[in-house]
Amino acid sequence: MAIFIVIAGYTLPVTSVHGWNLVPIFFAAIGEMTWQGQFNVDFSCFLILSGLWTAWRNDFSPLGLVLAPVASFGGALFLSAYLLILSFQTNGDMAALLLGTKRAAALRG
Repeated sequence: MAIFIVIAGYTLPVTSVHGWNLVPIFFAAIGEMTWQGQFNVDFSCFLILSGLWTAWRNDFSPLGLVLAPVASFGGALFLSAYLLILSFQTNGDMAALLLGTKRAAALRG
């Protein structure tokens, strides 16, 4: 919950001043081959992994395939909310939260 609040609280004033036009700024930093660009490449890989995990956790179901790009573009704002919701749905069962209910049940035998 704290991560969601921090990211949302930071995003709102940034977008009010700079708008939603992040893409050109994001890729320009990558093209400049600076540390900011290196961070953006690293962060992009994290976002791709987040989307892949979300699809995998949902067994590549239609819901998982819809959530995957949301995870990739939504970043920590999406992932923090998604994990919070899952923590309630799985009653704090970390295996079910991270693996999905089918895999967690198979793991337990």
